Amino acid sequence: MADLLNRYANPGRFMRASGPVVPWALGLGVGLCLAGLGWGLVFAPPDWQQGDTVRIMYLHVPSAWLAMGLYLGLGASAALALVWKHPLAELAGSAIAPVGAAFTVVCLATGSLWGRPMWGAWWVWDARLTSVLVLLFLYAGYLALAGAFDDPRRGGRAASILALVGLVNLPIIKFSVDWWNTLHQPASVTRLAAPGIHVELLLPLLVAGLGFALLGIGLVLLRLRTEVLLARARALQEARVVRAASMEGAPA
Repeated sequence: MADLLNRYANPGRFMRASGPVVPWALGLGVGLCLAGLGWGLVFAPPDWQQGDTVRIMYLHVPSAWLAMGLYLGLGASAALALVWKHPLAELAGSAIAPVGAAFTVVCLATGSLWGRPMWGAWWVWDARLTSVLVLLFLYAGYLALAGAFDDPRRGGRAASILALVGLVNLPIIKFSVDWWNTLHQPASVTRLAAPGIHVELLLPLLVAGLGFALLGIGLVLLRLRTEVLLARARALQEARVVRAASMEGAPA
C-alpha cells in the first residue's frame, strides 16, 4: 500500500495516469447522471405516500452521498499530507473541497425543496439537516484556512487538521436519524435488511448515484491536474525570481 501511495504521489506519474481517466469519468458520469435523472424524473412511478414529490430524491440523495464521500477523501488526503508529506496529498484538498462544497449546497437546496411540501417548512433544525450544514461549514473552513496564510504549507497544515477533526461529523450525519428523533426519514437504501424503497424507484437512484460518483471523481481529478500545473508554474516563477536576484547580486 505504501509503495502504491509513493508511486502515485509523484506528480509526473499522476499526470500521465490521470490524463486518460478524466474524459472517461466525466463522460460516463454525465451520461449516467442524465440516464438516472431522466429515468427517475420521467419514467419511475410516483411514491404511494409522497407522490411526484419523491422525484427530488434522484438529485438530493446522490448529491448527499457524494458530499459525504468527498469529505472522506478530504480527510484521507489531509492525513497523507500531515503524516507522509505526500506532495499530491497537499494539493488534493484544494481540489476536493470546492467540489464537495458544491454538492453539499445542492444537497441542502434540494432537501429544502423536498422538505417544504413534506414538513411545511423550507428549513428545520433537524439533526440530519444541521449536521449536513456543519459539513458545508467544514468545507468552507478548509478553503478559508488553506488561503489564510502567506505560506501555503502553513495554511495547508491548518486546513488538514480541521479536515481530520471534521471527520467526526460523518457518522453523525449517517446515524443522526437513528440516534435522535428527527423529521428526516430513516435510511431506506443502505439498511442491512432489504431496502425500504421499491425496486422501480431504487434502480434509477442507483444509476444516478453511480453517475454522480463518476462525475465527482472526474471533477476532482481535473481540478487536481490544474493544481499540479499551478504548483509547477509557481515553482518556475520562484526559480526565476531567485535566479534574477542572484544575477543582480553577482559581481560585474
